[in-house]
Amino acid sequence: MIVSSIVLVINLFMHIMTTVHAQPASFHIPLKMRAAQCTSYGENVEQILSVPQDGTIDTPRLGIDKPPAAFKNEMLIKVQAVALAPGDARVMSGKTREFQGPPSFPYVPGGDACGIVMALPEETKKGDQCKFRVGDRVAARFMNKPMGMLGEYALCNTAVCDVVPKNVSSEDAAALVSSAMVAVIIADRIREGDRVLIYGAGGGVGSHMCQMVRLNGASYVAGVGRDPQRLMEKPISCDYAVDYTKTDPFSVKEWCDEPFDVIIDLAGGAWPALLQHRSSGRPSIVKSAKSKGRYLTTTPDNPIYEIHSVWALLKTFLFPSLRRAITSRIGFSRAALPKYSYVLALPETSEAVTRTLALASENKLVACIDPQGPFEFTDDGVRRAFELQASKHAKGKVVITVSSEK
Repeated sequence: MIVSSIVLVINLFMHIMTTVHAQPASFHIPLKMRAAQCTSYGENVEQILSVPQDGTIDTPRLGIDKPPAAFKNEMLIKVQAVALAPGDARVMSGKTREFQGPPSFPYVPGGDACGIVMALPEETKKGDQCKFRVGDRVAARFMNKPMGMLGEYALCNTAVCDVVPKNVSSEDAAALVSSAMVAVIIADRIREGDRVLIYGAGGGVGSHMCQMVRLNGASYVAGVGRDPQRLMEKPISCDYAVDYTKTDPFSVKEWCDEPFDVIIDLAGGAWPALLQHRSSGRPSIVKSAKSKGRYLTTTPDNPIYEIHSVWALLKTFLFPSLRRAITSRIGFSRAALPKYSYVLALPETSEAVTRTLALASENKLVACIDPQGPFEFTDDGVRRAFELQASKHAKGKVVITVSSEK
């Protein structure tokens, strides 16, 4: 009786400890960690961004601490690599603070990561199905807003991540999980034989978009960027590319003679240029909606925007897109303009992540990382990474290696 009571007490104690800490006994999770710290809004990273080397930041506790991005269904990972995106620089600038601002300062930036699962949600231990196991290496994209990942440990959302194939590196996985996933989704709109022009072809999304439209059957892929030679080399492999600072894409004779079926605008500003070109009476480089021409974009005309109210949000995103979508589909404009579609919508499921990682594992999609990186997880490395991301001239994805430990 006494022995049974002791066993019962021990089992109860172990259950309580597991519930509080939500971590397996085989993994040591320190109470403190190293993490990037942003102390205020601004664009001078030297003043507001640092990586304390003494490991004094509290490690997030699963089941106790809430993710700064305010999502649910979280699990704890040991971060190996983080990839930056335009949203990371925008959040830090404070230009969309009312919608994407952190709950408090200092905050840990970074939204897309690859890491090792260290602890699972408590409900998965009560019989619920979960496809992840402690020790899995996963890639996770941001949820709600990009923050909380650029530390040695982080909470990620289980709904928007998946296990990384063994032949895909952690840096590649972090680079692919969000931006390349967008390319995979948008490329589904490409039809066999389409001629496609991509604005922003050298960036984080564009470098992968060029690959994906080809994979989906495009017969001719052209890119617009600052380094056309890179765009025509593997793995991007455009058939032709122009430097927009030297050549007006709407003046390329070959494109006027044989217009594109699709323009994919990842940089912003191509639609106003298209309207201006049309008013000049010159031949268009893209087919009209009547001839099944399409214009797909993921960004407003000015990709560097500042929004502090719902009205400003509607004026920037909804109203222009809605007006263009309607006018390009009806009336006289249908015979002169391509069908306009604003296509940025990230799914809150892991299906697209799974597809993206599988394509990389099969060598059908190659992660494009800016050659200046991966950057080190130091003050200098992280600051240089954010400066490069904010410059909007990164050649592919900006990636930071947080840990090489397996």
